[in-house]
Order: sequence, then structure tokens, then C-alpha cells
Amino acid sequence: MRLTPLITKRLIISILSVIGVIGLFLAYLIGSIFYFSTIDQKRPADAAIVLGAAAWYKRPSPVFEERIRHGIWLYQNGYVSKLIMTGGKSLNAPFSEAYVARRFALKKGIPANDILVEEESHNTYENLANAKKLMETNNLQTAIIVSDPYHMKRAMSIAENLEMKAYSSPTPTTRYESPARSLRFLLQETGHMIGYLMSFQSQE
Repeated sequence: MRLTPLITKRLIISILSVIGVIGLFLAYLIGSIFYFSTIDQKRPADAAIVLGAAAWYKRPSPVFEERIRHGIWLYQNGYVSKLIMTGGKSLNAPFSEAYVARRFALKKGIPANDILVEEESHNTYENLANAKKLMETNNLQTAIIVSDPYHMKRAMSIAENLEMKAYSSPTPTTRYESPARSLRFLLQETGHMIGYLMSFQSQE
């Protein structure tokens, strides 16, 4: 079937319109993730939830270490009375991320009774869903969520959907220091955010 010039023109306009809408949506999403990365809502709360990241045997990766250190800082400066370390075992790992984080915190002088761990999660949603169960078990009402700046938008969206009373406090320093690595992580997080939004919509 041969398309007439009018139909071809309309088809091109329609395609360009769709591309434009997608482009605007992506620009908005990237902008909102970047903007939210600059917001620190820290205030007194019952616990700090340290979101899991890679662990190398008994050592946290540099990115994970920054998260743990910030959680410890919140505890030591009186913002929280408990730390919740999250994260299960990655493939072939002998220890969970939460175990590694707890070990690090103990070495920094945090009392064992003030560290809670969940070792079953493998993604951000599970980190927070399992942390919420720990909060309920231990009668904790409010939490400060700790992660990398670009991760905070998605983490807080998940917390809101889980009906958690939570506040955002991104790490003040990050291992994604070079512009190239920072941009790569921002784009990667945008992809994760789109995936989360799609999965959340499908559950409604």
C-alpha cells in the first residue's frame, strides 16, 4: 500500500510528537532526580536506614562505605537512636551486605544493641520493605533513609508507597566524583526509576 504525501506528513508529525513527549518526560525525570539529590531532610528520627550496596568479602565497597559512614554520623550526632543495615548476599558472597555494614559500625564504636540488620533483600524495594518490618517489630515510627544522592528520589518514592514516615539524607560525599561517572550513574538511576514507575503502575 502506497502512502499519500498527506498521510506520510501526518505520520511523521505523529512520530515526532511522540518522540517529543518522551524527550520531555525524560528531561523532567532526570531534572527531578538531580534536584532531589541536593535535598537533605535530616531531622530527629527513630532510626537511620542504610541502603545496601556492594560488599567485598568483609569490607564495604567505597560507595557502601560512604552510606555506612553517613548513617554512623547521624547516630553520633543525635539524629537517630538506631541504625538499620540492609542488604542480603550477592552471588557467591560469604557475607551479607548488612553483616558487613554492622561489622563496620561496631568497629566505629556503635553499640551492638543499636544496630538492626535485615539480610534478605536484593534491591531497593526489598531493602525498605524489610526495614519497615524491622521498624514495626521494634516499635520505631520514623526513619532517615541514607543512600547516594542520585538514589534518593527513587528510595523516597518507594518509602512513600510503602507508607513509611521517612526523611531523605543523601551522603554528603560520593564516590561518583568524576563528571563522566556522575553522568553515567544519573542516567542509570533514571532507567531504574522508569522501571520502578512502570512496575508500580502495573500493580495498581
